[in-house]
Order: sequence, then structure tokens, then C-alpha cells
Amino acid sequence: MINELVIVSGKGGTGKTSLTAAFSALAKGTVLCDADVDAADMHLLMQPKICQTTDFMGGGQACVDPQVCTQCGTCRDVCRFGAIDETFTVQPILCEGCGVCVDMCPEKAIGFEPQKCGEWYLSDCKYGPMVHARLGIAEENSGKLVSLVRKEARNLAEQKGYGLILTDGPPGIGCPVIASLSGATALLIVVEPTVSGIHDMLRVAELASHFKLPGMLCINKFDLNPEMSDKIADIGQKHNMPVVGRIPFDSSFVQAMVAGQNIFEYQPESQLSKTIQKIWTQIIGSPAMNSMGVLDLQSTIR
Repeated sequence: MINELVIVSGKGGTGKTSLTAAFSALAKGTVLCDADVDAADMHLLMQPKICQTTDFMGGGQACVDPQVCTQCGTCRDVCRFGAIDETFTVQPILCEGCGVCVDMCPEKAIGFEPQKCGEWYLSDCKYGPMVHARLGIAEENSGKLVSLVRKEARNLAEQKGYGLILTDGPPGIGCPVIASLSGATALLIVVEPTVSGIHDMLRVAELASHFKLPGMLCINKFDLNPEMSDKIADIGQKHNMPVVGRIPFDSSFVQAMVAGQNIFEYQPESQLSKTIQKIWTQIIGSPAMNSMGVLDLQSTIR
């Protein structure tokens, strides 16, 4: 059985990518998956060697055939985005790819070809195989690309006989996040001890509850507001989401990121590294990670 741990946050900048990279240094027999396709940055810490590049084809874009078009004006009338100008030429930046003009054109003069929206990659990095992607600027269908990346990560895990996928998920609760949660084994929410942090955490917790996905909490920079950290722990207990770790504020986290390294490469013997190692042991041994089958603790730690 393949287990998948998805690390997410209610907002960007909470440290989930740095934490995922640190976990990858501790795990063995693991496929790393960067599902934050709108702003992928795991590659900055992992320096992957790309082995395979594949185009990601997203939604279609309308294109009027002037040889068939009679300029009746139907397409312009039904396009709520004003994407078809007076010369009956589609403006790509305005076209949302809804396809209404294609269906309504009496002459069937409008094509709807799929467009390249980005690329996804199979790579080797210092701790094993990695699946990641890059969505084009202002392109849509990020949820579809997230699903594709996760599917390829699972295929890779099956091929190599690995039992664990570490997924760096997108922030927030939108379509990419929903696509990153469905079918996962467990969820780790990284939260900061602020009022907005609690608000964002609760939104993700509600989403996880909808998918009946067992979750855990990790409080980053907990010592900046111990009272708020305790409040997060209380809220997590009410939502059946235990706190598996509290990480103190430490500028070396940022310094490691600037150096393009995870914390175990940058300061392997530091107190911060020891704290994260304890958190990883807590996660792997948690009921959440074993809810879909028994996970051998020793076989999962490097």
C-alpha cells in the first residue's frame, strides 16, 4: 500500500516547503511531489536533474475560421467576456475557454483546440525521484495539473516499490488544494500562531473534514506567541487534529533556503534539526498515517 502525506497551509509563506524538503532528507523509499504548480519552488531546495519533460495540455481556446465564418455576430452576442472583436478575431488574453461560441455558432466556424498550459517533469534529486510541474503565466487548469502530478507520483512509487509519497501542497482552500487532498492518506497543516493563522487553519481543517481526511498540525514559530499556540492546540484537539510538533523561530530556516539547502544539509546537528526529526517520527507513527494500513516506522526513516 502506498501512503501519501500532503503538507499544506491556509496561506503561503508558513514554511511548508522548507518542512517538506527537510522531511525528504529523513525519509527513505519516498517519492517527492511538488503539487504547488502555480508557484512551484521545491526545485530550489532539491536541485532536481530533469529526466523527462512533458507538455501539459489544458483547456481549449476558441479560434474563428475566416473561410467559414459569415460574420453573423452570434458569437459576439453570446461571449460574455468580449473576447471576439469587430473583425471576428478571438483575443487570446480575453478568451476564458468556456466554449459557448463554439456551441452556438450556426456555421460551426469556430474551432476549440487544446492549448499548452505548462509542463510537468520527472526528475531525480538528492533524496530520490521527484515529480513536479510549472504552470504557464496566467494559465488555468491548475487543479487538473495537480491531479496529473499526483497521479504520476503514485505511478512512480508503484514502479519503484516505494511506500510513501511526500506532497508539498498548494496554500489556501481553492481548486488546486482540493485536487491535492482527494485520495491522500493524511494531511499535515503548517500554521503560524496568529489570529489570521487560526482562521486559515480552520478553513483547511473544514476542507479535510469534508474529504474525511485525517489531519495533524505543526505550529511554526510557536514561541513568538505561546498563548496563541496553545489555542491552536486546543482547537486542533476539538477537530481531532493533534499537534505533532512545535517549531521555534529560527533564522537558520531562512538562511538554509537562501543557500538552496534543507535544514539537515545546512545545520545537521542543530537543535532545530533535532526538533524536526522528532516531528517526523511523530508523523510516521501517528494514527493518521496508519489509518489506511500499517506503516513500518523503521522502513520509512532514512
